[in-house]
Amino acid sequence: MFRNSGGSAHVLPFLAHAIFLAAFLLATVVAPAGAQGKPKVRTITAFIRLDPGQYKQQVTETLTTLRNAKARYGLAGYEVQTIRITTQPFPEYTKGMSKEAAIALFHDLDAIAKQENFSLSIGPALLDEKDDPGQAELLREILGETSNIYGSVVVAGSDGVHWKAIHEAAETIKYLEDHGEKGLGNFRFAAIANVPDYTPFYPASYHRGLGRQFAIALESANVVAGVMAVQRDTEVTRQALISELGKYAYSVEDIASKIDQDTGWTYMGLDLSPAPMKYASIGSALAGFTGGRFGTSGTLTAVGTITSALREISVKKVGYSGVMLPVMEDMRLAQLWGEGAITMDQLLAYSAVCGTGLDTIPLPGDVTTQQLERIIGDVATLSAKLSKPLSARLLPIAGAKPGDMTAFDDPNLINTVIQPLP
Repeated sequence: MFRNSGGSAHVLPFLAHAIFLAAFLLATVVAPAGAQGKPKVRTITAFIRLDPGQYKQQVTETLTTLRNAKARYGLAGYEVQTIRITTQPFPEYTKGMSKEAAIALFHDLDAIAKQENFSLSIGPALLDEKDDPGQAELLREILGETSNIYGSVVVAGSDGVHWKAIHEAAETIKYLEDHGEKGLGNFRFAAIANVPDYTPFYPASYHRGLGRQFAIALESANVVAGVMAVQRDTEVTRQALISELGKYAYSVEDIASKIDQDTGWTYMGLDLSPAPMKYASIGSALAGFTGGRFGTSGTLTAVGTITSALREISVKKVGYSGVMLPVMEDMRLAQLWGEGAITMDQLLAYSAVCGTGLDTIPLPGDVTTQQLERIIGDVATLSAKLSKPLSARLLPIAGAKPGDMTAFDDPNLINTVIQPLP
């Protein structure tokens, strides 16, 4: 999950910290149920097979298709938040290039993305254990020198856990802690495990297909919140979720199918994950089900109930199609994290019933590569055991200590207090 972000990541002094928490508590009082109504379309993501010899023409053509698709959704009453372009794994098309030539290519693509207001995923540097670790080193430099490009490393798959890739992912996170756009290089990187081709969500998005394909993702935490705000039997809640989410899923898919027929771009599916964004809080939605706060007994059941509902909505699915719990993109989760009321182990436990891993987790700046490897290793091990898509997006902040507050200058990220590592 992501929003384009750019801003500083430093530590606020104690007074600002206290003022922030006071405002934070007031803000979250109004967060519980979220506004009902149509969900937003988080993204329309197009998949292309990038050719370094004609990438400008490819991007221009793709943007025309994406903008037309965005307009069609707008006419149907759906606000489209982002458009994105995803390529095949970049080592496939930089093979044979010098490092300087490859970086120059991505500098140019980054400039185009900034000018044309889209984001670009260049896929995983490493897909399996036999891949060249030098590609992960190249990805670090690319992400450290750009602001609109996203990438990943695959740390588990059908063949099990990729321990060498876990090490490279941890090294990448430590590198990006000190490089990249004002501390946010790691916002554009993820260690991914069993995430299939064609997920529209970033930074995990990639494909190995023919290109000229697209997928859709929703921002539908508000719909879930509206259903779960009413206390009722678990099965009744599940059926209400199927009805409400399904209503919008079928509508979104119908438009996508027409775009497929009219353009020749193949519709790959819909990621049904009810993604939150700031005040449209999945944390508050889940609390509506339990009648307590997020994290109390019943939260796991609530996550499982949403998962079960998603599985029964008969649309063409891609990506995670699970419950996303991005700590710094959800007002309630950010508040609870800052209070020390939720932990990484807790979030991973929810991932066992179709959460999607560890997302936008702020960490102290002195976290070591070995500690990062253990965190990513837990995500990869759970994914391999359950054969389900998970990812880790970890945000260590240079110079920050437990008890400090993050200070990301971005309207879509919620600053919170950094917790000590377990």
